[in-house]
Order: sequence, then C-alpha cells, then structure tokens
Amino acid sequence: MTKTNMQFSLVHAADRAYESDGLRPFFLYKDLGIREATGGAALAHLIKAKAGTHAQPTWHHHEVGFQMVYILKGWVRFEYEGVGEVRLEAGSCVHQPPGIRHRELEHSEDLELIEIVLPAEFKTVTEA
Repeated sequence: MTKTNMQFSLVHAADRAYESDGLRPFFLYKDLGIREATGGAALAHLIKAKAGTHAQPTWHHHEVGFQMVYILKGWVRFEYEGVGEVRLEAGSCVHQPPGIRHRELEHSEDLELIEIVLPAEFKTVTEA
C-alpha cells in the first residue's frame, strides 16, 4: 500500500446508522469510513451490543495483520488461548495478535467499542 492509495476522510459517527450485517449477530456495527479511505487496507468501526441478544462463545481466530479493540462503554469478557479470561471495561485497550484463538464469553447490555483491523477484508475461522 502506498500513500497514493490513501484519501482524506472525515466522518461524524452520529450521522451514520448502526447496521446488523457485521461479523457477529449479537452486535451492531457502524462504519467509520476508513475502509474506503485506505482502499481496503484498514477497517475501523464502532460496535455496540444488540439489545436482547447474548454472546455465543465459539472459539475462533481471524486471519489479520493487526486487530485492536478499545472499550468505550460497558464491559466484555473474552477468553484467549494462552492468556485465559480477560475482562475489558471502559478505557481498556487490547491488541489481539494475528491468529490468536479467542471467544467472547459475555458482555454488558450497554457495551460499545471501537475496533481497528488490517486489512479491511479478512477471514474468520470458527471452530466447532
């Protein structure tokens, strides 16, 4: 990726709607325009808990180059292979190394987070 692939991007998140077409059915996703601005090199979105739904704790990993999660509101509890259970609360930031096996165990009803992933299109491998 070169600088010529990059575009200036300014998004006011309040002007965008949450969508339910993301990776997990118990979350809603709000695109922040980074995928388009970087030509698919990166993805940034806001994620919030979908009312009345709960985590489905399935082991999986993502084929990514980088993944970061920052909790804005509420809490979420993950389990990471080789690390154990981790509770993230508002203000927590976690770097999930490429390929780390993990699963979400539970989250608060008011969970809101920002996630940044490289590249924007990536494969998730779910394990039975």
